[in-house]
Amino acid sequence: MKFIRFIDNETNNRQGILTENGIEEITGDIFDQWGKTGNIYPANEVRLIAPLEPRQIIGIGKNYVATEKDLPEKITDIPLFFLKSISSVIGPGEEIKIPKSGDEVKFESELAVVIGKEMNQIDEDQVFDYIFGYTIANDVTSPQYFHKYGPWTLGKSFNTFTPLGPVIETELDLAKIQVKAFLNEVKKQESSINLMIITISKMISFLSGIMTLKPGDVILTGSPVGAGLLKPGDKIECEIDGIGSLVNQIVDSTK
Repeated sequence: MKFIRFIDNETNNRQGILTENGIEEITGDIFDQWGKTGNIYPANEVRLIAPLEPRQIIGIGKNYVATEKDLPEKITDIPLFFLKSISSVIGPGEEIKIPKSGDEVKFESELAVVIGKEMNQIDEDQVFDYIFGYTIANDVTSPQYFHKYGPWTLGKSFNTFTPLGPVIETELDLAKIQVKAFLNEVKKQESSINLMIITISKMISFLSGIMTLKPGDVILTGSPVGAGLLKPGDKIECEIDGIGSLVNQIVDSTK
């Protein structure tokens, strides 16, 4: 199923499931109990917003290599994880705002995992039982705000720096997906998740051994080689087959 959130013609926030017949409205908690209202909205008459309000956002850095021969035989270091502010979340079609004139801002197309059940101390072979679904994230980054001796959170957490969407897909075939990015319609990133250094099951199992993960937590799984800089006027499109396309325009927040 493809779960979405949208704004109707009366500017009400609603939840739904995207189908061939349109958007079937639902109510309730998508992670627990929900039901259909019977209302169907034409997809071209609503505005999509981020498919959920995350409880927290955790990202992993430097998690892709360029080719399979570059994959390490053994992982010896603690994975590089960071937090992103939930106030940085925007949805499809919203503007990414460069914080100050002269700041460098990068796009990073990523597969995002949405946790569906509370998990703590979960082994790798059980991780997928706790995943609700998957969405696309653009892990927008301003690297000059990274501290030499500290975490990456500040450079990752400006308002508008976490576009999510367009849907949460609950039945994604991970073996077939390609994580892509197009900057002004020019392909900049494309990779299968086979080029991840830390696999999805390993990273989420590791996190669950340190903290309790709960429904609505979003895990950003890393960005393929090819991430680049954005400037005002650019259009960035992050794409994953089976989920869709996440498109955002870039603007200068100082103007």
